[in-house]
Amino acid sequence: SLPAASGLAEMGAHWIHGPSPGNPVFRLASRYGLLGPEAAREENQQVEAGGHPPMPSVTYGSSGKVLSPKAVREARDLFYALLASTRAFQGSKEPPWPSVGQYVRAEIARTVPTMAGGQEDARRLQLAVLAACLKLECCISGTHSMDLVALEPFGEYVSLPGLDCTFPGGYSSLAERLLSDLPEGTVLLNKAVRTIQWQSSFREEGDDARVFPVRVECEDGDVFLADHVIVTVPLGFLKEHHQEFFQPPLPERKAQAIRHLGFGTNNKIFLEFEQPFWEPQQQLLEVVWEDESPLEEPSADLEANWFKKLIGFVVLQPPEQHGHVLCGFIAGKESEHMETLSDAEVLGAMTRVLRTMTGNPSLPAPRSVLRSRWHSAPYTRGSYSYVAVGSSGDDIDVLAQPLPEDPRDPRPLQLLFAGEATHRTFYSTTHGALLSGWREAERLNHLFQAPVPA
Repeated sequence: SLPAASGLAEMGAHWIHGPSPGNPVFRLASRYGLLGPEAAREENQQVEAGGHPPMPSVTYGSSGKVLSPKAVREARDLFYALLASTRAFQGSKEPPWPSVGQYVRAEIARTVPTMAGGQEDARRLQLAVLAACLKLECCISGTHSMDLVALEPFGEYVSLPGLDCTFPGGYSSLAERLLSDLPEGTVLLNKAVRTIQWQSSFREEGDDARVFPVRVECEDGDVFLADHVIVTVPLGFLKEHHQEFFQPPLPERKAQAIRHLGFGTNNKIFLEFEQPFWEPQQQLLEVVWEDESPLEEPSADLEANWFKKLIGFVVLQPPEQHGHVLCGFIAGKESEHMETLSDAEVLGAMTRVLRTMTGNPSLPAPRSVLRSRWHSAPYTRGSYSYVAVGSSGDDIDVLAQPLPEDPRDPRPLQLLFAGEATHRTFYSTTHGALLSGWREAERLNHLFQAPVPA
């Protein structure tokens, strides 16, 4: 074992997606010197990965053998070509299918029979790898199924150039750095809010008392009066609580956007090993269940088969810092079921998966497991947003609109909305969240600088 390992595990955001000058998280991280030497290199900033970072990977099949890299690459190239072709439907009045999943499956059904030189084995393998690609896409989109992700707006999401990188000191090193610039006591932690009352008149105590339109009441009974509140709670929390959280309730348009947009779960399962069973250069261990096909219904038995939704494991780098740790990713209902299991059950299932895939029945079990539980977390209720069937990018903009709606209201910008789910092109990312916060701060700056009408 590596006694000097810091044991750093990111439970939330993992990468800076697209670390290049257009990414404000990357710019801040560079300015504060929080990145490793590799990440800051010019060449890294110019790689166009299209949101699918190329990592040295090995793909294990459920027959216990490493799959042919060529066969895997061909299937993956087809999948990414299909995914790229979804951009053509942006703004189209009549997309051929409502969802990305239905479109991709229809295209697979059309093209795969003619591929793989007509050999049945090759075709089956191709389909199994495509099924795995769809699961990976579920993790990226934070959804249970790509059948829930709307086809027409799918291309509005923007990927920035740059090879995805991580924070050697953890993502929190950036938040801590930003916090250190603020006066002591500015930020109150562990201060849950019960309700936000707005469109009202709340009087301060004291002689020269002011009147405020907004009152924030915390679960511990503390109260804050304000002219403006920026709401950045996750969409998952809003979906569950917006009716009682805001008094009066939000206007119907806003409530509808909250209902219609998608919000799903993507969880991590960290496994720590005494010794690595993988090669030092491998960064990604992918798993493919060879009997699966995107053209067949998956088994509905969550309890028996939840672990098959796992896409594989990222190797945490470097081992000197992390120890020998794999980070698995799993999305959707299976991921939510995983949250209900004990550590021992999760560790057992992961050990069985790895023994099956490596074909080594005596592969040592991990010595510990750690996992995120974003769906059970009461203030998140999932991971991040996607544009669901039945919603559009317009819903993101509606969610971002400040209240009251009437721009001539004498008490403007009582409620402002930020967070990843309010950024039309960068939803689901930390850079989207950061930009949305700056956007709302700018809105207030603009208001404070505006000349007072005579």
